[in-house]
Order: sequence, then C-alpha cells, then structure tokens
Amino acid sequence: MTHPATDNPTDTGSDPSLVMLIDAFERVQELVPGVVEDLSVQDLLWRPDADANPVGWLVWHLARVQDDHLAGISDGEQVWVQDGWERRFALPYDTHSIGYGQTSREVGDFSVDSPGLLTGYYAAVCERTADILRAMSPKDLDRVIDESYDPPVTVATRLVSVINDTTQHIGQAGYVRGLVERRRRS
Repeated sequence: MTHPATDNPTDTGSDPSLVMLIDAFERVQELVPGVVEDLSVQDLLWRPDADANPVGWLVWHLARVQDDHLAGISDGEQVWVQDGWERRFALPYDTHSIGYGQTSREVGDFSVDSPGLLTGYYAAVCERTADILRAMSPKDLDRVIDESYDPPVTVATRLVSVINDTTQHIGQAGYVRGLVERRRRS
C-alpha cells in the first residue's frame, strides 16, 4: 500500500514531523481491515474471559479515542456524531463515550452488525485525521490544548498519545483475533 503522506510530501508543506504523524496513523488504518474482516458478528464480540475486551470493541474504542481527540485538537465535531456513525452503531452508550473507563458490563453491552461498520467508521476517522494534520503547520504542534496537566499538554503530545493508544489497541485486537482463529480450529 502507498503512504500518501510520504508519497506526496507537499500535502503538509514537507514538514517531516507532520509527514511522520500522518504516516503513523495510516499504518494503523492499514491493519484494521485485516483484524476484523472475515470475522462473524459472534467472533467480533467473543471475549477470551468475562472481563476481556473483544476484537470489535477494541477497534471501536481505538477509533473513538482518535475521533474524540482529533476533534478536540481541531475544535471540530466528531465524525461519530457529524456523519451519523452514532446512529449506525446504535450502542447503549452516551453520545460522547469513547470506551475509556468502561466497566466489564459496559464492554459486554457493545454490539456491532458487521466488520464493515468498524472499518467504515475507522476509515472516516482516518480521513478526518489526515485532513486535520495536513492543515497544520509545525507551529501548531506546540499549541497547548490542556492546561490541567503539569506540564500542559500540547497538540504534539496529544497526537503521540493517540498514536500510542491506537497501536496498542490494534495489537490487542490482533491478538484476540488470533485466539478466535485458534478456537475455530479446535
């Protein structure tokens, strides 16, 4: 697969840090379809034990975190609400829930109709992410967006945090998918 950020560096004014950030998000996007495609709804919702997170929830959660945090960086609306993904998923959660801090029971309430819903939502989030990053200048990375921490959180810090979160969760989802496949063979 090509990496538009690196194949066309003029999109970000050739700033290496912005090119690298777009590339990092695109790498996660490339992994999502392979983690969820060809899984049944039962497979997407299967939990290795009563308190474990299923593949579907993990992918939904990583998309929600990215959507929420990038909307916060850009002072824009989340794709989740703006583009109607909240209605399509029809989850029993608060509109702005991103999965952070959910109880095991709340994770168990997660449902999804198909892998395509997950890949479609994450693709929309990634498209918005790339648009936001391409509109930035290197100076924007230093802007403080949360002063409740010491030191205050900058745009750059938040972006690295989101990349860290999404890479961890896609790895977890891939691991659980492997458990699903082993279960099928047994």
